[in-house]
Amino acid sequence: MKKHFLVAAALLAVLAIGFGVVLALSSGGSSSGAVNAEPAADAKPVRASSHRLTDPERSELTVVEFLDFECEGCGAMYPVVERLREEYEDRVTFVARYFPMPGHRNSQTAALAVEAAARQGKFEEMYGRLFDTQPQWGEAKESKAALFRGYAEELGLDMRKFDSAVADPGTAERVRTDQRDGLGLGVQGTPTFVVDGAVIPTPGSYDEFSELIENRLAR
Repeated sequence: MKKHFLVAAALLAVLAIGFGVVLALSSGGSSSGAVNAEPAADAKPVRASSHRLTDPERSELTVVEFLDFECEGCGAMYPVVERLREEYEDRVTFVARYFPMPGHRNSQTAALAVEAAARQGKFEEMYGRLFDTQPQWGEAKESKAALFRGYAEELGLDMRKFDSAVADPGTAERVRTDQRDGLGLGVQGTPTFVVDGAVIPTPGSYDEFSELIENRLAR
């Protein structure tokens, strides 16, 4: 655990870079493979189909992260969110939503792999695997689809169903739905957190994030 937080602390500086990225969404293609999308007119922080990392019986607060699996800032926040999940799992609903960013060659590929795994009930397992291994494949110029497929095999997924889901246009549309909601809510970079419907500045540490949650729960 300590090792994870030392890495997280070192990488949190990357967040400033992440927030400086402007979305280059247009009708043309993108070398990143990111989904082109228009902001949702009825943008929602959470939908019935959204992936919940915690689902308390009586949720007092909802924390949504719009994330890109190739984003170093998201990788830095991953252990922070994991620790918060563990601490507040019976009080706070944590939700993960896809937001592949232009400029990341494998961001869309990763989102498709995770959503394909989710169709077999393995969202959280693939979500964790991609963040745990991000230093091994992030920023690669070549496609890592085969690597992600290997992770799916290691998780024991039905590979015929996995391949079919990755190729299914509906899977890309599922990712696009998250991105459209993010755009409609004003998300411009990753990670972006939405707490009870409002976009917040990304906390710079576990303590800062925990304090924010504690203050919201005390209201």
